[in-house]
Amino acid sequence: MLLNTEFNQTKTLLSALILSCISTSAVYALPVDCAHQNASTLKTLCETQFKDLRAELNEKYLTAYLITDAPIRLINDTNQLWFNRLKQCKSNDCFKQQIDIRLEDFNFYTSMNQSLTQHFIKYEHGEIAKQPIHLQIHQLTKDRIKVEGIAYRNPNNRKDTQIVTLLAYTTPEKKNEILDNEHDCKYQLNFQKSILSIKTEQKGCERFTGVYRLYD
Repeated sequence: MLLNTEFNQTKTLLSALILSCISTSAVYALPVDCAHQNASTLKTLCETQFKDLRAELNEKYLTAYLITDAPIRLINDTNQLWFNRLKQCKSNDCFKQQIDIRLEDFNFYTSMNQSLTQHFIKYEHGEIAKQPIHLQIHQLTKDRIKVEGIAYRNPNNRKDTQIVTLLAYTTPEKKNEILDNEHDCKYQLNFQKSILSIKTEQKGCERFTGVYRLYD
C-alpha cells in the first residue's frame, strides 16, 4: 500500500508524463504555437515580450485538457473563438487582456465541477455565430437552474464593455422562463435534446435570442 507522500509523488510524475505526451502529440491544438503557425496575429504573440504569457497559456490549456469535466470539444471550439477575437486586436494591451481572459477560462475549466453544468454555443446557419455567445446552464436543484451567458463584443473596446453578460434563474413555477434582472429582459427557453432555443418579445433584448447547441 502506498503512503500518501508516495502516492502524491507518483501522481505528480504520471501527470508530468501525460502532459509531455499530450504536448508532443497534440501540439497543433495549443492556443499559441509559434513553431507551426505563421498568422500575422501570431507574429505579434510570438514576440519576446509575450514569452511568459505564452508558456502559461499553453500549460494551462494542457492541464485543462487533462483534468476538466467540461467537454474537450468545448475547449477546442472556444479556443478558436478566442483566437478569432485575438485577430481583431490592434494593440499589445488588447493582446494581453485577451490572454488574461483565456487564462481565466482555463482556470474555470480545471477548478470547477462541471458535472452539473451544460455548455451551449450559439449557432447560425449551421456554424458558430459570428458574434459568439456562450451559455452555461447549472443544475442547482431538481426544479431550478441557473443560466449564465457571455456575449462577446469587439476586444478593442474598453475592458468593461468587451462582453455583455446574462444571469438568471428559473423557478419551479416557471421552468422555461427566465428574467435577466440586470437588463430587465424576459426570455423563453425551449430545450429539445441537444438544441436550446431562446426567444423574447421585448425590444432591445434580442442579443441572447437564437439557437444554441449543447456540448456533451
